Amino acid sequence: MRAHDILPDHLDHIRINGTVVRKGSVGAFLANAAAFSDPTLTDAARQAVLDDIEAALPALRALGLFEVLEIRDPQLRAFVEARP
Repeated sequence: MRAHDILPDHLDHIRINGTVVRKGSVGAFLANAAAFSDPTLTDAARQAVLDDIEAALPALRALGLFEVLEIRDPQLRAFVEARP
């Protein structure tokens, strides 16, 4: 399966079980996860990263991301697991 089989180029989002999943959701999560691990991140920037991650969780769960991948960073994993 290729990316365009799931989300064709002419679309920027799909609905999975009623949840809107935007193109780039997984990429944004990966960028935010990397930023979260940056020890030079300010508290305000870290909170912004966490807010963005939390907002994306419904889409990431609809995709089944966490059913096949495990977050390595224990703090970030605990944050994600603590959110419904």
